[in-house]
Amino acid sequence: MKVLTDKPVYLKPNVVIEPLFDNWYAWMHLISPVTAARNVAKRHLPIMRSYVQAEAVHAAATKNPKMKGGPFVDYAYSRTQEVKDLILDTEVKNKDLLELSDAIDELNKIVENHPKGASTDGLYAKVPEPLKGLIELVFDIHNNLSFRLIEPLFYKSKFFDKSAQSVCIWKTDSHHRPFVLSTPRIKDAEPEVLHFPLAFDSEVIDMLGEMKFTPRPARDIFEKLSMTDEQKEVFKTFFTPVQERSYTQCPENEVRVRYFGHACMLIETASTSILIDPMVAYQRFEASEEQYSYADLPDNIDYVVITHNHQDHILLETLLPLRHKIKHFIVPAAASGALQDPSIKLAMESVGFDNIIELRELETVKAGDCEVTGIPFFGEHADLNIQAKLCFLIKAGGKNMLFTADSTVHESKTYDFVNDIVGRTDFIFMGMECDGAPLSWLYGPLLSKKLPKEIDKSRRLNGSDYEQAIKLVDIFQPEEVYVYAMGQEPCVEFISSIKYTDESRPIVESNKLVEECKARNIKSERLYGAKEFVYVFS
Repeated sequence: MKVLTDKPVYLKPNVVIEPLFDNWYAWMHLISPVTAARNVAKRHLPIMRSYVQAEAVHAAATKNPKMKGGPFVDYAYSRTQEVKDLILDTEVKNKDLLELSDAIDELNKIVENHPKGASTDGLYAKVPEPLKGLIELVFDIHNNLSFRLIEPLFYKSKFFDKSAQSVCIWKTDSHHRPFVLSTPRIKDAEPEVLHFPLAFDSEVIDMLGEMKFTPRPARDIFEKLSMTDEQKEVFKTFFTPVQERSYTQCPENEVRVRYFGHACMLIETASTSILIDPMVAYQRFEASEEQYSYADLPDNIDYVVITHNHQDHILLETLLPLRHKIKHFIVPAAASGALQDPSIKLAMESVGFDNIIELRELETVKAGDCEVTGIPFFGEHADLNIQAKLCFLIKAGGKNMLFTADSTVHESKTYDFVNDIVGRTDFIFMGMECDGAPLSWLYGPLLSKKLPKEIDKSRRLNGSDYEQAIKLVDIFQPEEVYVYAMGQEPCVEFISSIKYTDESRPIVESNKLVEECKARNIKSERLYGAKEFVYVFS
């Protein structure tokens, strides 16, 4: 113990700091209090109750590749009693959130039954008690009544409780991890997984994250955490006296773009670094693997840019350990107060990030010697009215790079207008996951009523297909086109559940785009694993 506690050591590159909310894997809809309430009431509890009632059905479903990503609890062996206990614990600890969710249901009924266009006089008195003072009743121009959440007030209320936040710390030996969004963590069930009641803004997370890059005595961490002797023995294995670091500084007069997998891109000049939609692999576990990891990140990340509020584009597991080196955030603005469109800025501030810049369509931020411009983002949100989503045009070293994430080109005329304003784009990076999950997969807990199955299936979280993607190529006339954000890398499986074959429509459609671009003498490929682009400028 003395060597580890007294001498400076690094956190091993395969150590996971996994954020949890009430024992469930934490993503952004579990940070915002109202979406958290709906997910606890309408997703977590129903999944756990279903498991208790039909454990065999869940066990069979998790072994069926076609059912991966569904609402099925995945344990290696029976956990019925532990889940029963967790249900009771959830109902007690989340009493306020469950009452808030019930109040949303009640308010939805009031809104739906209100005479169309009639005055709201006297209606505020009928607002359920948990929501009084926290919402505004509003009409759209079609005289349909709805309500606006005054979201900052929720973060100052009893409904935002940091004691629900915790972290699991453990070592991974593979990029392949079970799907995490439908299975709660059972505390102390796995001796090699240490569970600590740390809020996400805890300095301990910053200390651990920094130790991936800068050594310090492990004693500093031991003193911050309460552990049994057995846990201490496990905890010691998380550290090493040797650092694995492969980062090199971007040279002068170069723009370097590195693909880290899925939608994560690092754009660098000699003086500025911009990390888009961070999802960083832990290390290269196999000699044949091509994957950038934490070891390939710069000492400082000047700007993190977020395209939208889905769990594969804003991943707390990656962001929290990097908080100590992130200088600024650029996020799409959400100002509607709609339940389905929580503020990214408020959520990130609540977990310890600052210097967050909200951007709107066609607004530009000067980012060091680069520029970041918000570009309209269509689709991928099942046609819900969600404003917190942007494509981004990044200018660096005289190069214009357009990152469209999962945007769907429903209306190409919009991009004709954009092209007239921003000029020709040199490179386009676009997502083509055109067989996305149905609306209910992500937004089901937020709906006032369950949709018929066929309608649910018709409203999908889709990226562009070939016909939509080629429209962007026709409009912007880029020199290079790359397909990304496809969820193919093993390190994405645990939150995406995507498994493609050569016959899968996203593969067929993206192959078609790549071949058509090559036929036009446009450099093109579908990215996978790791890729570096270097452009020299004068």
